[in-house]
Amino acid sequence: MNRVVEHIVQWLIDYKLQSNSKGFVVGISGGIDSAVTSTLCALTGAPTFCVTMPIRQSSAEFIRAGEHMQDLKKRFSNVQIQTIDLTSPFETLTDSFPLEVAQHTLAMANTRSRLRMSTLYAIAQTKACLVAGTGNKVEDFGVGFYTKYGDGGVDLSPIADLMKTEVFAIARKLDVVSSIQNAAPTDGLWDDGRSDEDQIGATYPELEWAMEFNGDESLLSQRQKEVLSIYRRFHQANLHKMIGIPVCQIPPDLKIELVG
Repeated sequence: MNRVVEHIVQWLIDYKLQSNSKGFVVGISGGIDSAVTSTLCALTGAPTFCVTMPIRQSSAEFIRAGEHMQDLKKRFSNVQIQTIDLTSPFETLTDSFPLEVAQHTLAMANTRSRLRMSTLYAIAQTKACLVAGTGNKVEDFGVGFYTKYGDGGVDLSPIADLMKTEVFAIARKLDVVSSIQNAAPTDGLWDDGRSDEDQIGATYPELEWAMEFNGDESLLSQRQKEVLSIYRRFHQANLHKMIGIPVCQIPPDLKIELVG
């Protein structure tokens, strides 16, 4: 087994023991990150529950998720798989919202992610398991390309120190199904199946370069300057996701007035 894989698997085992949990729950999207995360969890030998939660999902994403889950179930006796169609609950929720909310495409896309998060936590609590996050380093700490309290709402993050290209490298080591390895990365929150690159305007290798860039900007090509601008714009806009919740600190002399 690859040393990075061994390290992550042992980390998962140690955290599970420390938290007195039985295993892991992973949301399966049909993308590379959830495929790698679920395989790493399966390698711990602990119960691993893989759940796909389609909401008006594109058929390609749904098929890839199914292929991965079936493959994982064949390879690991500790893996259980489940499909929970959340389209009807999502539509009921949408119908209950004010019209301006229901028609806000980004708000409703993020609502999909938050509905899935609630589903994963309901399963995890029932099974006394941990929800394993599927975010990588570029998404979680670079451009903040995830939903706050959606796919960002997890108990632990096994691949959040891996760049996207490194996740693909791990996928090859883990023999993840080829359909997922060859698919364009997507967050699965849109009916039209748009890719991450479509939404961000840059590829993951470009974003990884921008995340680590610390040189002379005057020497950059026009495209490099554009990518750097894209990265900085996303990073600044999504910084609120990557830092702790702000707490208003009350000076002691003011608190005295409450009991004085």
